[in-house]
Amino acid sequence: MGAVPKVTRAEAAQFARNPLAFIAERWTPTGRTVQRAALAALVMTVVIVVTGGAVRLTGSGLGCPTWPKCTDDSLTATSEMGFHGVIEFGNRMLTYALCAVVGFAIIAARSQKPWRRSLTRYGWAQFWIVMGNAVLGGIVVLVGLNPYTVAAHFLLSTALIAVATATWQRTREGDAPTRPLIGKAVAQLVWVLTGVTVLLIAVGTVVTGAGPHAGDSSDVPRMKVDAIGLDWESVTKLHAVLAWIVVTLAFALWFVLKAVDAPAGPLARTRDLFLVLLAQGVVGYVQYFTDLPEVLVAAHMLGSCAVWIAVLRVLLSLRERPQATMEVPGPVASDRLASASS
Repeated sequence: MGAVPKVTRAEAAQFARNPLAFIAERWTPTGRTVQRAALAALVMTVVIVVTGGAVRLTGSGLGCPTWPKCTDDSLTATSEMGFHGVIEFGNRMLTYALCAVVGFAIIAARSQKPWRRSLTRYGWAQFWIVMGNAVLGGIVVLVGLNPYTVAAHFLLSTALIAVATATWQRTREGDAPTRPLIGKAVAQLVWVLTGVTVLLIAVGTVVTGAGPHAGDSSDVPRMKVDAIGLDWESVTKLHAVLAWIVVTLAFALWFVLKAVDAPAGPLARTRDLFLVLLAQGVVGYVQYFTDLPEVLVAAHMLGSCAVWIAVLRVLLSLRERPQATMEVPGPVASDRLASASS
């Protein structure tokens, strides 16, 4: 092993003032490293969403009955709290893991040469959404798993997935102005598809909030959908109708893209979306007709994340952003510059 390099007082002061700049001066990650860091942040976001669903499905939502501590007297879960305490506290710990992964993505983006400021901003956006969702998660516990706060917790995670997906896409493209790959009418169809997907996810949170999986063995309140003249099965059917609309729009989009001879990127992303939607639909119907077994509900939550990512990838594939290039003067221009300077 080599000798450990000494850190001078000036270097320590520089690190304290601006640690990101300090690291960026001494490390230059490859483009692939930055891409992998952004992808890791996206994957970890999906993992924490699914494990959050596991907390709910195992009835461990109040395994740690308070926040930010697990109990009034202990920061961590105790042996007396059993399985539910371990599950809930473990999910809380994953938040720190997510922060670490997002933090590495920020450091990698800041250290890339040349520095792409937009990537760093995307990374910080993820970080602050994680922090906000952590606080919201604490509020969910403090209000006894109120279903409306639980729904907001999931929707904010959905926003985090959107930012993480956009960040990953930005690491794989340049900084030049965007160029559309398809016509405006087709782009509008994709925006409609995206909007209906958002509505589908929102109604899905109502299905969960009014359904039987309350997240804890105690008497947890459910969403009162009967106040608007609906019952749980009616909301579930509305969710299914919206899902079929999304499938229809995806199918129509694929045919339109083929008709206008669209580039391979949008076609491939639309095909992927259609396949993910079919798989999610199968899981959804099976779980409905088998009285919502926990395993299938968890698979459906994972599928919800996959559908949202697939829709966003379709949206982001409608344009390209080439690498920004600097114009280099040709021989004639160089001679003119030399003559002007002399």
